[in-house]
Amino acid sequence: MLYKELTIQIPFGLNSKGAAMFTHVANRFESQILLECENKKINAKSIMGVLALRIPEGGSITVIANGKDEQEAVAALEQLASTGKLTPEML
Repeated sequence: MLYKELTIQIPFGLNSKGAAMFTHVANRFESQILLECENKKINAKSIMGVLALRIPEGGSITVIANGKDEQEAVAALEQLASTGKLTPEML
């Protein structure tokens, strides 16, 4: 199980577009991926859950991944959070 604190650098944070990108990347992996913020844990593969966190640009979240591809999942989400851009590998 991996834990990684991320600062969201996606313009406008995890609003509709940012949440859609985040869940798109999370859904590429088999691992269970949770986001934790202010004592709330949600499934990172659920767009409604990600939107409910209301994370602004510059906000922090903790990603918790558990599964056979957990390292790759955390690395991809970290890259997205820090750059705000999807790369061809993320699609």
